[in-house]
Amino acid sequence: MNVEPDSDDSQFHTTRWSLVAAAGNSERAREALGELAQAYSFPLYAFARRLGVPAHDAEDAVQSFFARLIATNDLAHVVEGHGRFRSFLRVALKNHVANLRARERAEKRGGGRVRLGIDLADAEERFVADRVDPGAAPEEVFERDWALAVLARAMARLEAEYRGSGRSPVFDALRPHLQGELDPGQAARQLGLEPGAIRVAAHRLRQRLRAALEAEIRDTVGGPECVSAELDELFRALAAPDSGREV
Repeated sequence: MNVEPDSDDSQFHTTRWSLVAAAGNSERAREALGELAQAYSFPLYAFARRLGVPAHDAEDAVQSFFARLIATNDLAHVVEGHGRFRSFLRVALKNHVANLRARERAEKRGGGRVRLGIDLADAEERFVADRVDPGAAPEEVFERDWALAVLARAMARLEAEYRGSGRSPVFDALRPHLQGELDPGQAARQLGLEPGAIRVAAHRLRQRLRAALEAEIRDTVGGPECVSAELDELFRALAAPDSGREV
């Protein structure tokens, strides 16, 4: 996916990440934070479980974690420093879990503060079904889970783009190419196109996936200079031995 990253700074003015910083503890900021929290709640839930939080407490730990972020507005300082949502959450949730234990879970269920209503109904089922090396560090698995969540959201964005423009057959025929499994002859027969046209369409699909990934990443970093580095880290996490899960 060798496509030049989009470096237009204006695209960062309306990202959810910048809204959290700009709007402080307002309803607007809570809505933006809530959207991000819902999008990436499973990696956090799984991280809490791998830190030893029991299943019946893990959802409360994630909910109370975000309630604390709303109450303290810690995220604004991270955004101002061009931090990354992923890195901040990993460290902050680990500290939050330690604090819950130290205070005998005094902040369980958010301590009466605002909750974001994160839906984690199937989180434990997904966690149990996930095959992970028992010796892998929780932080390492979190990076993989985060990368998979970003990729899944980018794929959903890409699919909506193609289906919304009436190109569902193209997406369905060429999606295997995104995993390196394209058979130009078979796709050509499916779509009634020449193999050369299929290769061009497949290249375009990969370009659009790259753009969709960058769009997702823009919502979780503090500035355009972070996008390329974050994308590289995402690819490294996906290339790790334990990351092979179909999206």
